[in-house]
Amino acid sequence: MSHSHIDVRYVANLARLELTDDEVATFQPQLEAILEHVEALSKLDVSGIEPTSYPAPVFDRMRDDTPHTSLAPEAVLQNAPDQAQGQIRVPKVVTDA
Repeated sequence: MSHSHIDVRYVANLARLELTDDEVATFQPQLEAILEHVEALSKLDVSGIEPTSYPAPVFDRMRDDTPHTSLAPEAVLQNAPDQAQGQIRVPKVVTDA
């Protein structure tokens, strides 16, 4: 990714932003630094790294006595504060008009 000059005004126009001359002067080196960083990242060898959806582990908010590997309906209902006829009951949120 070779870039000799990034037109900050053009990019701002694409983003529907109006920039002053001072803002253009401020953002020009910042945008070039970002693109240099992206270029450095694109040169890294990531062939041995498995793709992930999240950068950190994701944990379920389940009760301690619920198996964490099971997301069966029974496990969800077990954690529900109120249930009836195999369904989770929630407070009414629609008011009378």
